Amino acid sequence: MAVEVSVSTTPNENAMKYTLNCNSIESGHKTYANAEAAEDSPVAKALFAIDGVTQVFLMADFISVTKKPEASWGSLEAAILDAIKSAY
Repeated sequence: MAVEVSVSTTPNENAMKYTLNCNSIESGHKTYANAEAAEDSPVAKALFAIDGVTQVFLMADFISVTKKPEASWGSLEAAILDAIKSAY
């Protein structure tokens, strides 16, 4: 089954919510502050490979991605979607 992702804004202008049609994590939640911490999560590791991503939060059926304030969502969005879809 192909992963479907819907994107929505959050109260933080530097964070976006990516809702999936599958679970992003088995249970609970996990916050990754950097690529080294994300070694156990293929999707978080892929997201940190994108220049501008500063934090990844996984919970149930969504992923929240936080970017550097100077980065633009327009330049990040396609890479973020590709990373999420390729990880599931």
